[in-house]
Amino acid sequence: MDDDETRPPTRLDPEADDTTIQDDPSSTVLDLTSFQLHDLDSVELPPSLTELDLTSNRLSNLDPRIGQLSNLKKLSLRQNLIDDNAVEPISRWDALSGLEELVLRDNKLTKIPDASIFRKLFVFDVSFNEITSLHGLSKVSNTLKELYVSKNEVTKIEEIDQFYDLQILELGSNRLRVMENLQNLTNLQELWLGRNRIKSVNLCGLKFIKKISLQSNRLTSMKGFEDCIGLEELYLSHNGIAKMEGLSSLVNLRVLDVSSNKLTSVNDIQNLLQLEDLWLNDNQIDSLEDLTEAVSGSREKLTTIYLENNPCAKSPNYSATLRQIFPNIEQIDCNVFA
Repeated sequence: MDDDETRPPTRLDPEADDTTIQDDPSSTVLDLTSFQLHDLDSVELPPSLTELDLTSNRLSNLDPRIGQLSNLKKLSLRQNLIDDNAVEPISRWDALSGLEELVLRDNKLTKIPDASIFRKLFVFDVSFNEITSLHGLSKVSNTLKELYVSKNEVTKIEEIDQFYDLQILELGSNRLRVMENLQNLTNLQELWLGRNRIKSVNLCGLKFIKKISLQSNRLTSMKGFEDCIGLEELYLSHNGIAKMEGLSSLVNLRVLDVSSNKLTSVNDIQNLLQLEDLWLNDNQIDSLEDLTEAVSGSREKLTTIYLENNPCAKSPNYSATLRQIFPNIEQIDCNVFA
C-alpha cells in the first residue's frame, strides 16, 4: 500500500459557515459527499489530491480545475446532474491519464462517455443512467477489472472483448435478451445479469467464475452451468424454472437461490458438500420427506434454508422437522435460532 493510501480522508462539515471550503494543501483525499453543491467555486482543490468524492451533489458541469489534478486516482461524480455534454471535456484532460477509478453512477448520461484517455483504469461505473448501448467500451483500457452498467437501457452485450482482466461485470436491470461475447473474460469472478429478458444460459466457456446472478429473467431451464466448477454463489430466483438440474458438478457451491420459480421437488444437489444457504421459498414443493435424501451431502453444512410459501411449509411440525434434518441449521425462513 502506498503511504498516501494510509492517510485518513478529509471529511468536511456541510453545515460549516465558511464561504470557502478549505483543505490542507497537502491533503490527498477530499470527500464532499452530500454538500448539495451546484458548482465547486467555493472549493479549493489541492494539487496533491489522489481521491475526490463529489457524490450526492447538484453538479451539472465539471470544474476544469479537476482536469489539472495529475495525481488523481479516484474520481466519484455519483448522483449528480451530469449529462453527455457535461462529461465530454474529461476526454481531453491529459493530466488525468493515470486515473484508476471513475464513477459516473446515477446521472443523466445517454451513452458511454469517452474514457480512452485513462490508461490505467480499474473501475468504471456508469450505472443508473439512460444509456442505450455499450458502444464506446471498446475505447476503454484493457486494464479494467470492474465494470458497472446496471439500470440502463442496454439491449446487447458488446465491445467487451478486450477486458481480459475483468473480474466483475454488472449489467443488471437492462434490456438484454442474450448472453453473448463473454468468451474473452477468462478472469471474470462475478457476473450480474438480474432483471433482464434472458431466456437461456450461455456462459461462453467461463469455467472459473464464482458468482452468477440471473434473477428476474425468463429462464425455464437451469442447464448451462455444468462446467462452472468453481461456482460458489448462484442466484436464479424469479424465473420460470420447473426442474433442478445441471447442479451436481458444482461442488464448490455455497449459496443456491432458486426461490420464486415453478419447482415441485428438490433434485441434483446431493453432491454439493459445501452448500450453506438454500433458498427454495415460493415454489410448489409438496413434501419434506424427500428433502432428507435430496440434501444428504450438505445436511451438516447447511445453516440457512427458506421453504416458506411452499405446500410443504404447512406440514405439522414443519420447523422441528427441518431442524432434525439439518443439525447445524441457524435460520429457517425468517426465524433465526441462537
